[in-house]
Amino acid sequence: MISAPGLALFGASLVEVNPGLTFWTIVTFLVVALLLRWKAWGPILGFVKERERAIEEAIEASKREREEAAKLIEAQKALVIQAQQEAAEQARRTQIEMERLREEMLLKSRQESDELLASARRTIAEETARAQAELRAEAVEIALNAAERLMKSSLDDREQRRLVTEFIAQLDQTRPAA
Repeated sequence: MISAPGLALFGASLVEVNPGLTFWTIVTFLVVALLLRWKAWGPILGFVKERERAIEEAIEASKREREEAAKLIEAQKALVIQAQQEAAEQARRTQIEMERLREEMLLKSRQESDELLASARRTIAEETARAQAELRAEAVEIALNAAERLMKSSLDDREQRRLVTEFIAQLDQTRPAA
């Protein structure tokens, strides 16, 4: 038989079955199990259940926040698309307005150039008419002076030519330089 030094004190070996010891071992186990269940398992299970509930709430909160974040991202995307559309529309309106202003300025400049051209033509026509009138008046004056001199002196042909040439030279000297 195998004996252990600590078991010799109790007078039993490991292979022998002692009904009293077995009974008290079972009773002690049950008492300890009941005590643990009453004092330890309840609070431990309560803590575990509380922790499970906290984890479930955190998971649910995380799901809700994820859904809210997805909604916010969709809203942001929609706002970005709307802002891009508005910017494109504003750019289109600005381009149309700039084109309209360019057309107005082009039309106005054409009108102004036409008015300036018409005014210049009128001024040229007036100056031309005045110069022609002055030229006619001067020609008439020259002709009258020449006729008057010729009438005053009845000279021969050679003398008349000399007088006309002299008169024209005199006119050239008295006329202002152009």
